[in-house]
Amino acid sequence: MKVVIAPDSFKGSLTAYEAALAIEKGVKKAAPEVDAVLVPVADGGEGTMDSLVAATNGRKVDVIVNGPLGGEVKAAYGILGDQQTCIIEMASASGLCLITSEQRNPMAATTFGTGQLIKKALDDGCRKFILAIGGSATNDGGVGMLQALGMRLLDSHSVSIGFGGAELSRIATIDDRDFDPRIAEAEFLIATDVQNPLVGPDGATYVFGPQKGATVEMLEILDANLQHWADLVEEKTGIRLHDKPGAGAAGGIGGAFQAFFPAVTKRGIDIVIEYTGLAEKLSGADCVFTGEGQIDFQTASGKTPMGVAEEAKKNGIPVFVLSGSIGKGIETLYEHGIHSVHSIVNAPMTLQEAIERAAGLLEQSAEQVMRTYLAP
Repeated sequence: MKVVIAPDSFKGSLTAYEAALAIEKGVKKAAPEVDAVLVPVADGGEGTMDSLVAATNGRKVDVIVNGPLGGEVKAAYGILGDQQTCIIEMASASGLCLITSEQRNPMAATTFGTGQLIKKALDDGCRKFILAIGGSATNDGGVGMLQALGMRLLDSHSVSIGFGGAELSRIATIDDRDFDPRIAEAEFLIATDVQNPLVGPDGATYVFGPQKGATVEMLEILDANLQHWADLVEEKTGIRLHDKPGAGAAGGIGGAFQAFFPAVTKRGIDIVIEYTGLAEKLSGADCVFTGEGQIDFQTASGKTPMGVAEEAKKNGIPVFVLSGSIGKGIETLYEHGIHSVHSIVNAPMTLQEAIERAAGLLEQSAEQVMRTYLAP
């Protein structure tokens, strides 16, 4: 019997690989003879780089860059096994994971460090890029990234603006004469499932700003600043980002890629499925285990369990989802190849307890699901 184990990370407790190992232990307690194929995956957020580097026998390159609020942080980019493709996780340089909840401030947070990662990879000869842009702390329209790559954004006195979403209102001129010419020679594949426009009630600021620390007062300012930036971009390039799908991804960096890079956007989980060879590894499988920290109505929008299930459904393979918590709206998932959803929490406990015990809980749940699957 062949079982494919393809979970995402359980944020704050287990990496995707650690989760896969825990599930494998549980499955083999119920069926020691099982051929377990581990395929740790991700959906374009944190863990995407590690998943692709591991799947392709690639390597990571450490780089010191500016963090989202200034100060140096240790980030990294990955080189995949083909020795040609560079994978960059925006979160490693400009992510919420780098600051405390009290420090969150999209008025000041910058994507400059993400630009530094791209520049270092270009210096090292990379010309094919995958950008995973989930988990950002920023709402600067990708302006910081552009500054790191040589674009000058000047105020009415021809002085370069500072960093953060608050500074966008000062931009009077986009000077791209020193914008890194190697960008035009490269390919950029943007991994995101976000289809929000740049501005307005469904845009980057109002939808994602609150989780990045934006107050009600900040939301109005930040959205107006992105509107101003979009006006300038349209004037400069002829590309209208205001209502363009995906332009609002990661605080508007999605729009910067659309306007100034030779970029194509694709669902993160689809990119990961392609590079990990999941479709081939599903061949001959009897069932699939997947999972992540929380399952709810948002899972259907392209999260890891949904992508894995869609791929498995093509071959009629049942999919079991293990999750730390189960939210509202999971009923829709059953239409897309997911057979059942199981919470690994087996007793009243705090979130911290669940995080600390995640590996054991995951192992136990996997064993019970496997025993049920094997029951006559």
